[in-house]
Amino acid sequence: MNSGLKRSCPREECGVCGIYGHEDASRLAYFGLYALQHRGQESAGIVSSDRRRIRHRKGMGLVSEVFSEEDLSSLTGDIAVGHVRYSTTGESSIINAQPFLATHQGQVYAVAHNGNLVNIRTLRDELEKKGSIFQSTMDSEAVVHLLARESGESLSDACVNVMARLCGAYSIVLMTRDRMVAMRDPNGFRPLCVGKLGNGGYIVASETCALDLVEAEYIRDIEPGEIMIIDDDGLHSYHCGLKVTPSYCIFEHVYFARPDSDIFGINVYESRKRMGEILARECKVEADFVMPFPDSGNYAAIGYSRASGIPLEMGVIRNHYVGRTFIQPTQSMRDFSVRVKLNPIRSFLKGKKVVIIEDSIIRGTTGKSRVRSLRAAGVREVHMLISCPPTKSPCFYGIDFPSGGELIANAKSVEEIRDHLGLDSLRYLSLEGLMEATGVKEDCFCKACFDGNYPVEPDLNFFKLALGQ
Repeated sequence: MNSGLKRSCPREECGVCGIYGHEDASRLAYFGLYALQHRGQESAGIVSSDRRRIRHRKGMGLVSEVFSEEDLSSLTGDIAVGHVRYSTTGESSIINAQPFLATHQGQVYAVAHNGNLVNIRTLRDELEKKGSIFQSTMDSEAVVHLLARESGESLSDACVNVMARLCGAYSIVLMTRDRMVAMRDPNGFRPLCVGKLGNGGYIVASETCALDLVEAEYIRDIEPGEIMIIDDDGLHSYHCGLKVTPSYCIFEHVYFARPDSDIFGINVYESRKRMGEILARECKVEADFVMPFPDSGNYAAIGYSRASGIPLEMGVIRNHYVGRTFIQPTQSMRDFSVRVKLNPIRSFLKGKKVVIIEDSIIRGTTGKSRVRSLRAAGVREVHMLISCPPTKSPCFYGIDFPSGGELIANAKSVEEIRDHLGLDSLRYLSLEGLMEATGVKEDCFCKACFDGNYPVEPDLNFFKLALGQ
């Protein structure tokens, strides 16, 4: 988390990866982070341990830019924790890159965190009054300070006590010199899973695609409210004792997670295809063909085409050397990316009636530019279907959603958004249809970005930190 934000709340999306019990742990962590690169493109870091010394390397940029072969060779040891991060809060600096590393009374802690603590301002104020000095604006650092105050307890008891103080979303991988800890908040907002490496070691990661890359066997997800300690004797599970109904982030399935990952026990590729199929049932449109704006709408477009019988075509070509526009740190960079990312096939599109499948509309800037480019290419009709409901409310739990005032669906009706984007028609998938697409019978998702019902209310002081006060 960062302060100094001019919008209503801090937000970030990250990826974490931990390796235990492998002689080349840092290299496996590197590959794990490479698989999780879509979760953060701003900074990357790895901390390793050979049971005696701790070594670390952090930098701004992509995983492949931060780490060289020499860096990985120097990060010796059989334990490693890695992190990829991005922020949109205006404060992008190496001091906020993770994992966060600290030493207290001879004990070393390296913390990699995905999520947002919504009581962070209260925690920071309390800790600073007791003498804590913060080096960064990350909420992850508060976890280390809380652990330091539990130094007389066993590691498991210390983690249970710390979890009792944290409020919000956190999937954490924590490393000491000789152990690793995976912690997931009682609501289970963010994904976190554990797998077994070929040599008998373990990997903990935000998504199963990281396990696939290093050929690890998926064991299971870390449960909401669970603390899993990994040592030479294997896996040890503890629970915080807080009974809360799971609130898994539905937007992981809509947008964030890689389609080859299983998130919350559900394959993302299959759920996105079902979103498209249900969209075809709810929103019938006459058109020459269906097309996505690659890559975000690809899988819902496959489902829509299959269910509707309208042919699927790729009417625009993506430049794969441009990052995802949703996670660029400034508006000016975001607009630039829209212009260079996708190029329409003019001769193919001219005179056609087109159905565009998109996964979401956040600010509307990207969609407006894309529709304008289709009109310039000679498209006769442009109909847009969105494979989720209107995004009306900001997220406090770790996703890059602007304040409510910046969310176009918060300020405009569907008809007004249609006119703003320059469309012939605009329809959204219903919330009921989205839930059906997950295939989960029991409602265990956080849908606050759509319905405004927040499972965990932010501390009032949270907004002061968000505004840099």
